[in-house]
Amino acid sequence: MPKIKTNRSAAKRFKKTGTGKLKRNKAYHSHILTKKSPKRKRNLRKSDLVAKVDEKRVNRLIPY
Repeated sequence: MPKIKTNRSAAKRFKKTGTGKLKRNKAYHSHILTKKSPKRKRNLRKSDLVAKVDEKRVNRLIPY
């Protein structure tokens, strides 16, 4: 059976943690930042974990 190709766009967006969970960056921090509060912008800089329901789909995109 052939090896599964890694989805390169997903590989740049997600990282696997030591325990096998998936780390992602938050959206809405690229433009139209003037109307967003400093607290909101600061919290958008932090990374987050991929939701449990989406983990299976993302793991299929980045198998290695």
